[in-house]
Amino acid sequence: MAFAFYSVLIFFLIFSFLLIMLVLIQKGRGGGLTSAFGGAGGNTAFGSKTGDVLTWATSIFFGLFIILAVTLNLLANHVGKPPPAQTAVTSPLSSGGSSSPSPAIPVPPPAPSR
Repeated sequence: MAFAFYSVLIFFLIFSFLLIMLVLIQKGRGGGLTSAFGGAGGNTAFGSKTGDVLTWATSIFFGLFIILAVTLNLLANHVGKPPPAQTAVTSPLSSGGSSSPSPAIPVPPPAPSR
């Protein structure tokens, strides 16, 4: 169970980083950080429909991000829990046939009265 948790955690961190980069590449109303990576030349790298491709890719990555977040949460709930305690069930026949259980601590004899 721990292997699944840590592998999903690694995928979650990778998708988080890729989603951040994908959002930063997109051109916003004011240009955003797109101008820092080449300005208007970025629009011709993927064709004239760059906004549509990046919007589609962002939606896919966001969906995967949500699925990984829910999966990570479910796995985290199971990894931290200890296994349920096993309760010992004793039958009357297991103690030699007597119906009264033997005491675990020996009882001292009563003190003599004067």
